[in-house]
Amino acid sequence: MPPLRVALRADASQASGTGHIVRCLALAAALRDCGAQIRLVTRQLDLDTASLARAAGVESVLLPASVPGLSVADDPVAHAGWAGARWSDDARQTAEALAGWHCGWVVVDHYAFDARWQRQVAQSLGVRMAAIDDLADRPHEVDCLIDHNLHADHRRKYGALVGAATALLGGPRFALLGPAYAGLQPARIDDAVASIGIFMGGVDSTDLASLALRACREQAGFSGPIEIVATGASAHLAGLQARAGRWADPRVSVDLPDLAAFFARHGLQIGAGGGATWERCCAGAPMLLLQAAANQQVVVRELAVIGAAAALAEHEAASVTTVGRAVADLLADAPRRRALAQRARALVDGLGARRVAVALGADTLALRPARAEDAECSFAWRNDESTRRHSCDTREIDPVDHRRWWSGALADPARRLFVAHIGGRNVGVLRLDIEGTQAEVSIYLDPALTGLGLGPRLLRAGQRWTRENTALERLVATILPANRASMRAFEGAGFVRGGPQWSWPVAPERSSLQGMHP
Repeated sequence: MPPLRVALRADASQASGTGHIVRCLALAAALRDCGAQIRLVTRQLDLDTASLARAAGVESVLLPASVPGLSVADDPVAHAGWAGARWSDDARQTAEALAGWHCGWVVVDHYAFDARWQRQVAQSLGVRMAAIDDLADRPHEVDCLIDHNLHADHRRKYGALVGAATALLGGPRFALLGPAYAGLQPARIDDAVASIGIFMGGVDSTDLASLALRACREQAGFSGPIEIVATGASAHLAGLQARAGRWADPRVSVDLPDLAAFFARHGLQIGAGGGATWERCCAGAPMLLLQAAANQQVVVRELAVIGAAAALAEHEAASVTTVGRAVADLLADAPRRRALAQRARALVDGLGARRVAVALGADTLALRPARAEDAECSFAWRNDESTRRHSCDTREIDPVDHRRWWSGALADPARRLFVAHIGGRNVGVLRLDIEGTQAEVSIYLDPALTGLGLGPRLLRAGQRWTRENTALERLVATILPANRASMRAFEGAGFVRGGPQWSWPVAPERSSLQGMHP
C-alpha cells in the first residue's frame, strides 16, 4: 500500500498569529510517525512560515505574496482578509500547488476559508478534506473537523455548519501538541512560587507580555526570576527586552525550540488564551489566562469556570493593576494553584495530534504477525483498566505471566496473534483461537486511541486474512452485555448477534465483508 500523503494549508501573519502553523506542524510530526508524507501549502504574508516549516523538517510550497489593496468587503466570512487573496484564487492556487502530488487528504487550518474553498479544492484534487477550526462561524464541507476547544456537544456547536456525515474530533483530547508533550512530566507545584513564566503567543500584537511583567513586579511584588518567551515575529520585542532590562532577574527567551520545557519549569504561568493554553494544561502548570483576541474569550471563560485556569473577572480589562492583583492572589494560595494544575492536566495528555493522525490514516490500517517484542506494548494495552473492565477476565495481569503467555501464544498452532498498525504506529491486537472449523476472535486497542473507529477496521482486516489464508468457516466472539463499544465495532464489521455470541460466516457469498474497504 502506498504511503498516505497529507497536504496542510495554513498561514501565519501579524493578524492571525502563528498558532495555525504551530498546530499544523504538530500534526505533521504525528502524521509522519504514522508513515505519511507531508506537504505544507502556505502564502507568503508578513511572517516567514517557510522557515518554520523548514525547522520542523516539513516540505513547504509557497503561494504568491498577498494581493496589495485587496478588498474582501463582499465576502461573508469574517476573517476573509487574512488570506491575502480571494478565496477562489487561493483555492485554485492551492490545487495547482498540489496537482500531481496525489495526496489523500487536505487539512485546512484557516479562519478565512469556508465550504466554498473546501469544495473547490476537494473537487479539483479528488481528495478528502479536513478542517481545523474552533470559531464555528462559517459552513464547512469536510469529511473531518477538529476543534480542540472545550464544549459539551461539538455536534450541537457546529449544527448546520457541517454535514451529518462529518466526523467531529472535539475537545482538548484532540489538542494538536508537538511530540515533546507526549509523556511530559508535569510542573512541580511548591508552596512558594520560585519563578514565573510569561508567554502571550507568537505575535502578541497588544504587548500583553510587558503588561504582565509590570504586573508581577510593580503590583504583585514578585521578586523572583521571570522568564518571558517571545518570538522574532513580535513587533514589540525590542521594547519588551528594554523593559525587562529594568530589573535584574527577568530574561526574554526568543524563538525557543522547546516550549514544553518552559511550561514545565515554572511554578506559575501567565499567558494568552490561544493554542498554547493546551500546552500549559499538558504541562500541569497553574496558569492565569488573559484574553488577547476575541476568539479566546470562550476558552478563558470555560477553563475558569471548571477551575482549570485563573482569569480576570469578565467585567475587568487587563491592566497592570488587575493582572497584578490576580497574580498576588495566586502567589499566596498554594492549594488553589495545585487544584488549577490538577484540573488542567486532566484535560490534556499530549496525545491529541497522534489521535488526529491515526483518524486520518485509519484507512491504511493493516495487520502483521505479532512478534516477541510486541509483548511490552500489548501488556500495557491489555492491562489498562479500561481494557480489563470490558474483558471476561478483569484481573490485573502480572507482567511475567503476560510475557510467558505471549511466548506460548506465538508458538501455539491453534492460535494466531496479530498487531494492527497504521504506518509505523502500532494501534491494537487481534487474536484468533482456532477450534475445528471456527475461530474465536478478540481484539483490544491502544487505550489512548479508542473512539476513532479503529475497531471495525481491525476486525475487517482479520476477516480478510481469515478468508485468504485459512479454510475456517466461521468467526465468533463473546462480548459482555455492558461493552457497547465492542458491540458496535463487531456489528460494523458484519458480525451478527445470537444470544451472548456474535458470529460472521467466512464464505464469501455469505459475508458482509463484500463491498467494504478497510
